[in-house]
Amino acid sequence: MKKERYGFEDLVEIMKTLRSPNGCPWDREQDHESLKKYLIEETYEVIEAIDLKSPGKLCEELGDVLLQVVFHAAIAEENGRFTIYDVIDGISRKMVHRHEHVFGKAHAETSDDVLELWDKIKKQEKGAKSQTEIMKDVPVVLPALMRSYKVQEKAAKVGFDWDDIEDAWKKVYEEMEELYEVYKSGDLEKTEEELGDLLFAVVNVSRFLKIQPELALTKTINKFIKRFEYIETTSADNGKKLTDMTLEEMDALWDKAKELYRRGENNEDR
Repeated sequence: MKKERYGFEDLVEIMKTLRSPNGCPWDREQDHESLKKYLIEETYEVIEAIDLKSPGKLCEELGDVLLQVVFHAAIAEENGRFTIYDVIDGISRKMVHRHEHVFGKAHAETSDDVLELWDKIKKQEKGAKSQTEIMKDVPVVLPALMRSYKVQEKAAKVGFDWDDIEDAWKKVYEEMEELYEVYKSGDLEKTEEELGDLLFAVVNVSRFLKIQPELALTKTINKFIKRFEYIETTSADNGKKLTDMTLEEMDALWDKAKELYRRGENNEDR
């Protein structure tokens, strides 16, 4: 089935072949549950490709996500539930319905108007009778920072929010003090609770700043690994193992790494 260029229908047929009795043993064994982890992994790889600003990698990773969608649809079709064309029809209808300002008679002049209309339509679609139901509808499987952000957004829609970011900042400092006091008491369960409160308060600040905390933390993790690599590489060049170094020595290299990468980032901005 080799071609110079494949289309969407070809991908659907390739998946059917892989799932057929004469197809691939691994592909035939998969079901919705076994594929969950791959969909999550592929989604994060798309995010990484976007962060790397690599069009080639982004194209490839989007293909991997599309494969997962086609894979799940093929399994559903085999079980008589729905087909990939039902998926396409469903999302198309949803987009038309939720863009009443484009395909209907509603009006939306700004992005904020669009979001307000979108939320109103979603609420009608789901038949939610309370804001609590809307909060509960935020997927539990989302990373906690992302889920916190979305839940707080839902609460803010009905006015349950700080007046401004300064109040959110005050809450962060308040939660820090409470965490420290409980930590000194040695009560591990209460300490865990207060740590959660602090993280939730920090998410509130990030929401006012319009910064996704999940993405911000991911960048910090990558930055930490990059700087740690400098420490390890530099110490090895000097004939030392990290385990033989003092914390002060490692801290000195850490500061050098910070300065080097800061200069590098500044140069990239010019």
